[in-house]
Formats: sequence, structure tokens, C-alpha cells
Amino acid sequence: MLMLHEDTFPYGKKRFVGRNFEQNLLNECMYSEQSEFVAVYGRRRVGKTFLIRYVLERHFSFYATGLPGGSYREQINNFCMAIVQGFNVDYRECENWMEVMRYLADTITNDVNYKNRKKVLFIDEMPWMDTPKSDFLMSIEWFWNAYASARTDIFLIVCGSATTWITSNILRNRGGLYGRLTNQIYLEPFTLSECAEFYDLKQISMSREEQLQAYMIFGGVPYYLQYLRKDLSVAQNVDLMCFAKKGILSKEYDNLYRSMFKNYSSHIKVVEALATKSMGMTKKDLCEKTGMPESGSTTTVLQELVDCGILNEYNQVGKKAKGKMYQLVDFFTLFYLRFVKKNQGEENFWTKNLNTPTVNTWEGYAFEQVCFSHLPQIKKALGIAGISTKVSSWKSSDKENGAQIDMVIERSDKVINICEIKYAGSQYTITSDYANKLRNKLVSFKEETKTKSALHLTMITTYGLKKNSENSSMAQSEVTSDCLFDE
Repeated sequence: MLMLHEDTFPYGKKRFVGRNFEQNLLNECMYSEQSEFVAVYGRRRVGKTFLIRYVLERHFSFYATGLPGGSYREQINNFCMAIVQGFNVDYRECENWMEVMRYLADTITNDVNYKNRKKVLFIDEMPWMDTPKSDFLMSIEWFWNAYASARTDIFLIVCGSATTWITSNILRNRGGLYGRLTNQIYLEPFTLSECAEFYDLKQISMSREEQLQAYMIFGGVPYYLQYLRKDLSVAQNVDLMCFAKKGILSKEYDNLYRSMFKNYSSHIKVVEALATKSMGMTKKDLCEKTGMPESGSTTTVLQELVDCGILNEYNQVGKKAKGKMYQLVDFFTLFYLRFVKKNQGEENFWTKNLNTPTVNTWEGYAFEQVCFSHLPQIKKALGIAGISTKVSSWKSSDKENGAQIDMVIERSDKVINICEIKYAGSQYTITSDYANKLRNKLVSFKEETKTKSALHLTMITTYGLKKNSENSSMAQSEVTSDCLFDE
């Protein structure tokens, strides 16, 4: 087998950012006393393959990766060559996928080198192998059900950039693979704390404010962060990576959706519609705006976007399930649609437009999304980490009133945290006018939701509230951006 040298991993095997739970799970599967079938899925560029190779590469018996755009015959030949390379056996000509899987099964059965070891079989970019009318999935079903599951020494691990293929055909399979997974890993982007560790590995010196700004643009996607240059400011890096004509991320938006979804035009329609509504939209409103049908096909598109972490879905407090809201939460998509799409190729666009009203408005919304992606840290700061909660946003149904709340944390102890989220370059002052608006929001929320829970006003700000001002004590609790960096 072709083994990867330790230098292949950019920061060496002794240092790895986060993913402790995922690493432990993979190791448990590696040393379990049964055969294991694990699917790893998540947003493109989040580091699925890197994680698997980091933890298991030295144990690989077999490693095959699908060919993007490869034909039926090319995919089969490539898989067979991976068997040859992994097990050091003679090449067998195979006419279809069933013959390929029998070739793999026969090779494992006859192999003497791995006789007393678990056979780790990693199939990467599996969706690319499933070409039209190939019966690839049927062959995988046969391999697991008729061969691997009857043994105790097989560890089959699969993943791919086309997350929806994995979720539809593996996680939610209603055929031969129904309920066959022994485990699954949804790999999320880095948290702010993990990003800080990542910058330390790359020897990038950034203040927490700069790290927060970088997160608001790139999220915690490792692939994007690896291109940040330590000799440039965050703004300069953004100009170089996103706005330059040949920037490394100049084509990423199209590549992102093309790789994750087979018919991605509908997904693009949805995200571009949601990019205009910070609190999100209902399915009905989305269909009216995009012209998409209120049928199962649109529901499928929405679910696929949720599965990939591009959208968040939530029910507003006091409203029925049919009013479920869908909200765009992918940082890079939001940034691209707001700024890059119309200004790509404009030299130093981001550096020149910092502190403009348009950017300031975007920063406020992006900071809200940072907070939503760090709910465990917020709950910890509020001292409610062990309390069951539901989190959403809320908007008054009274259009004339217009009251809306950035974040609502419903707690099982009959308390609701009404969270106002404010991004500012210094301590935030609650003016008299704003204090009146806050009181109005609390009254409107209580009247419309008819809640009997106690309402606690919580201010989430970058640098905290300015003390000793007239209204500084009206909030029962506050959270600063420093709290978001907790592990």
C-alpha cells in the first residue's frame, strides 16, 4: 500500500486542532470487537478526509477515492487498482460493481498480512463512483450485508463532498442499507477557540477582534483559514483571497454548491432569497419569492441545505410548525452574496470599504450568526450549560409594531432569555430611546406568545455594556465576545 509520509500533514502528526470527540469515536471503532460501518459527512471544505487520514491512515488496508466526472469504466478501474495497491495482489478485470465488490471480498478473505488485524477500508468521494445506472449502491449493500457484517474485523468508512448523496443514500437509506450504519460523524466547522488554536499552529498573530472578523467571513472552515497569510492583515487577506481576479476563493461559491448538490440551481435560488432576510423565511414565503413549487421537491431542497449546515431551521416561540423558519447561516455564502458577487475584481475593495454603513450593517448580522454558532459558550457564560433549551429568533406578527428579538433561549426551568446582540467597536451604551425599544419588545413578546415564563433580558456584545450609564442595569445578564472563545 502507498503510505503517506508524516510530512503530508501540514502541521505534523503530533499537533492537531480539535476534533477530540471524532478522533475518539474513530479509534473506538478501530479497536472494537465487531465490524464497523461509519459515514462521515458535513459541509464541503470542513476537513472530513483530513480527519480520517490523520486518525486512521497508518491502519489503512485499502483507500479508494472517486474520480470527479469519471466514467463508469474509469471508476471501476480506479477502484480495482486501489485493491491492487492496498493488498498487493494481482489485478482482476471486473465488468461491473458486483464483480468489484466480490474481488474486494475475495482479497480480504485470502489476505494473510491483515489476518489478525482489523481491515480499515476507506472509500472517499463515494458519490462520484455512483454514475448513472451503475448499480454501485446495490454492490455496497451486498458487500456489507452479505460479507462484512458477518465478520468482526472490517472497518468500512465512507464520506464525500456531495453531502446530500451521503445523507440520502447512506444515512436515510430505505433499502438494503437501512439501519446498517454502526456510527456516523457530522463534522462541523471549527469554533472560535479551535480557530485560535489553528492560528497558533500557523504562527499567525491576530487579536480576538481580528479573529472574530475572520470568522464572520470564513466561518470555521479549515480549508479557507489555511490560506490566511501571516504577513497580511485580515482585510488584506480577504482582498487577496476573495476579491482579486484570481483569488483562491474567487470561484468557491459556485464550486461549493456544484459539489454538494446534483441539481444545484434550486439550492442557489433558496440561499440567494434568504440572503436578503436576516431572520429567515417560511417555506411559503420562499416559494412566493423564488417561484419554486410548494411541493415535496422544495422541501427536499430545504432539507438538503439544512443537512449541509447551510441553513438553520427553527420554530418561533408560540407559533405552529407550519410557520417553521429557514435561515441562511453559512458565513462564506452570506459574505459572497453581500459583497463579493458584485465587486469581484475590484482592487482592495474590502480594505477601502471598512467602516462604511453597508459593512457595519453586515457586521451586525454576521455577529448574530457567530453567536448562534456558539450556543454552548453562551449557555456556559450564562450559567445554564446543564439546562435543556430551545433557541430561536422572534418577530412580532404586528407589522406596525415591528418588534423583533435576535435570540430567544427557552429554558426548561421556566425562564426565557431575551437576547439582544450588538456588534460594536467599544463598550455598548443603552440609550434612553433604545431602552424604551427593549421594554416594548419584552411587552410585545409576552403578550403575543402568552408565555408564563420569567423573561430575562440578556445583552450579548463585543466588549460589554458601558457601566454607570442610566440604563446599564436593565439587563439581568450580559455576555461578551470573549466568552465565545471558551472551549
